[in-house]
Amino acid sequence: MPTVDFPADRTLTDIAAREWSFRRQHMVRELGAHVPLKSALPKLDPASQAEKLAFWTAIIGELDVLNGHALSPTGREDQLVLRQQVEALRLSQLYRDYERPFNAFTSFWDDTAASIREESFDHEHKYRDAIHMMYDLPRYFDEATANMKRGLERGFSQPKIIMPAVIRTIEAVLTQTPEQTDYFRPFHTIPRTVPIEVRRELVQKARTAISEAVMPAYGRLLTFMRDVYAPNAMTKIAAAELPDGPAYYRAKVREFTTLEMSPDEIYRLGLAEVESCNAHMLATVRESGFDGLLAEFLVFLKSEQQFYPTSPQDLLMRAAWITKRVEAKLDRFFDVLPRRRFAIEAVPDNIAPNYPMGTGAPGLYLLNTFDLASRPLYLLPVLTLHEAVPGHCFQMSLAAENLSRPPFRAQTYGIAYGNAWALYCEKRLGVEMGIYETPYELFGMWSLLTLRAVRMVVDVGVHAKGWSYDRARDYMAEKTGLPMPVIEAELTRYISWPGQALGYYLGMMTIERAREKSERMLGQAFDISAFHDRILALGPVPMTVVEDSIDRMITEHLDSQAKPEAQKTEDISCRQ
Repeated sequence: MPTVDFPADRTLTDIAAREWSFRRQHMVRELGAHVPLKSALPKLDPASQAEKLAFWTAIIGELDVLNGHALSPTGREDQLVLRQQVEALRLSQLYRDYERPFNAFTSFWDDTAASIREESFDHEHKYRDAIHMMYDLPRYFDEATANMKRGLERGFSQPKIIMPAVIRTIEAVLTQTPEQTDYFRPFHTIPRTVPIEVRRELVQKARTAISEAVMPAYGRLLTFMRDVYAPNAMTKIAAAELPDGPAYYRAKVREFTTLEMSPDEIYRLGLAEVESCNAHMLATVRESGFDGLLAEFLVFLKSEQQFYPTSPQDLLMRAAWITKRVEAKLDRFFDVLPRRRFAIEAVPDNIAPNYPMGTGAPGLYLLNTFDLASRPLYLLPVLTLHEAVPGHCFQMSLAAENLSRPPFRAQTYGIAYGNAWALYCEKRLGVEMGIYETPYELFGMWSLLTLRAVRMVVDVGVHAKGWSYDRARDYMAEKTGLPMPVIEAELTRYISWPGQALGYYLGMMTIERAREKSERMLGQAFDISAFHDRILALGPVPMTVVEDSIDRMITEHLDSQAKPEAQKTEDISCRQ
């Protein structure tokens, strides 16, 4: 952050540093950001939860005081971004989200495994930290279980309908040997720079920790989830049915969209966008030469083996080929490219049945190879553009490598911003780059985009308008044409994670508006690489900041064009 002539910026820098340090102490893992592995897991007891609420409430007060002081333009932007992040953290504490510490997509138990999966084990001390962390797992799980019991007592639980799938993720870990678990993964490949006797010691200690601490913790968690949580979980699926439900859902809508829109506004917009996307879907059906109904086309797609991978390896290799085709065209659309590369791996078996088709993060593109009959190849180009390049893997790496941004902007992930960018990549850039080579692949793109529009309808429908599970599932099946396992996995995610799916499409529309305005205002001077670089340089920010930044870019360019003309007029006047 700049400090010259802006004393308030120095105050903001201090606030941000204190907040970031506190935040990192209480994280195990954050999507899209590397959180260093800790030898001791955070405390989850009531006193620690009260401490977090008090701390983030105080930070909000400090940031509000700065409103009356002179911040630099960068400082004002940083303050807005930090406040939005901290307000979401404060509200999460206020509504006691820690009493529902899992959903159909993420969980506190998988976060501990992922913290090891995602760590770079390049030194002996990291292996020892991992072993210490494993021994802390029982305490951590027990405190989370106690919080879940409190949630059950006040009617703040996950819906019963998602519990079978969630419980299977715990069962899957308990069917593994210690060596098969994610906790042991780094111990398979300890660097040879570590002396062999130390390697043997670390391997044995890891086996013992998993056997003595990790597996018993999972066993107690499974018993609790089967015998206590699932039988007493809420039967209704709407967030509105939770304590203070309507206000809670509105807070989640603001958090995940970063926009001031009501659920009703989002619902109406969603209905219109679903119909628009459906028209494009039908156009691609006709382009393929198929003249039947959409339902008949879906039967045709399901019955043709040409549209499905023959093996997990086939799916992974085809994804790799698509990424290379995209990377060959990046220099036409971006001036700044990330240095970090990414691997392509299969989703771990224990979470694959309930996991999305794929996810992307710095250094890793995960593809779900479970149930290949529900992984059509015509969805692979759009999925790869979104999750890998130039979507999540690309964008998150650029953010992390941007040393001009403070950590809370470089090392975090914004649901609305990140997915807005990824949808823009799959819809706009995928077409402009020529990645979709067949009408079937274009159909896949429009099918997934329809899903994102459908989310706006279904999320609000379920959580604010009383939609049943069956109504939501049938609407999704009718409008998207996606395989039923994909639809059911998506729906359980929306049910268990209110509001999270709303920012995608709304954010993409924000970027599209900004591009249309830039093209209109700048005309032939519009530079697509400069436009993309400007957005990506922001890091994860509220979507209003994206629009404001592009507006400034337009003004800066127009001003720079006007100055030479003014200088030229002045020179002529002087000569006269």
